[in-house]
Amino acid sequence: MILIEKLEQLRALFTEMEQALIAYSGGVDSTLVAKIAYDALGDRALAVTAVSPSLLPEELEDAKVQAATIGIRHQIVQTHEMENPNYTSNPVNRCYFCKSELHDTLKPLALELGYPYVVDGVNADDLHDYRPGIQAAKERGARSPLAEVGVTKAEVRQFSQQLGLTWWDKPAQPCLSSRFPYGEEITVAKLQRVGRGEIYLRKLGWQNLRVRSQGDTARIELPPEQIKDFVLTNDLQKVVSAFQDFGFIYVTLDLEGYRSGKLNQVLNREALGVK
Repeated sequence: MILIEKLEQLRALFTEMEQALIAYSGGVDSTLVAKIAYDALGDRALAVTAVSPSLLPEELEDAKVQAATIGIRHQIVQTHEMENPNYTSNPVNRCYFCKSELHDTLKPLALELGYPYVVDGVNADDLHDYRPGIQAAKERGARSPLAEVGVTKAEVRQFSQQLGLTWWDKPAQPCLSSRFPYGEEITVAKLQRVGRGEIYLRKLGWQNLRVRSQGDTARIELPPEQIKDFVLTNDLQKVVSAFQDFGFIYVTLDLEGYRSGKLNQVLNREALGVK
């Protein structure tokens, strides 16, 4: 299917819905959904951002700016996944409990406000990764227009650029809990130090990155082609001191480089019986 047909299908989906509440994180996927929903429905579309310790404050500010630029009505709600030990114990299906909390918050809000649909930004590529949160959303009746039409991540960026969204190339920014190996307990303090670390590095000019946390160790992941420049252009001792101020004891640089979903590779090894 050519791109223009997919875009027209997305618009038609929202026209048929008549009203929709968008689970809006401010990431490139949900922002595209919000844009198309607003273009089709106007004030009958509402973007809702859930705030919790796993969302960087800077991401919330980005979401506000982007929603205002689009013109869509924007509302903020609090979620409380950190109160659920099934989430904070960080099992392999942690995202299931996160999305359960999200949609258990959004669905009643949608019904209260008269919105028959809650939609999210899941795209077609997400269906081929380990995403237990998708099941939680489906169980609560959420729809995923991008996935329904078969829009890939690359196409999300293409559509965003075509529609004049200046953040079309914004790096992916999943929740901060994704920075921890499965089984390591997640706390607010740990989330905060990871967040502060990533903000610090972005202010130094490094945008597409992750700070993985394992115990008292921070592991910095950058695209492989940027690792040499990072070592040569930064005062490494200053970086280490900053991270120690954030609460880490050890600071390392991942020589393999950044790869989305890297912590899921342990699941593949376990499935293959590799120790």
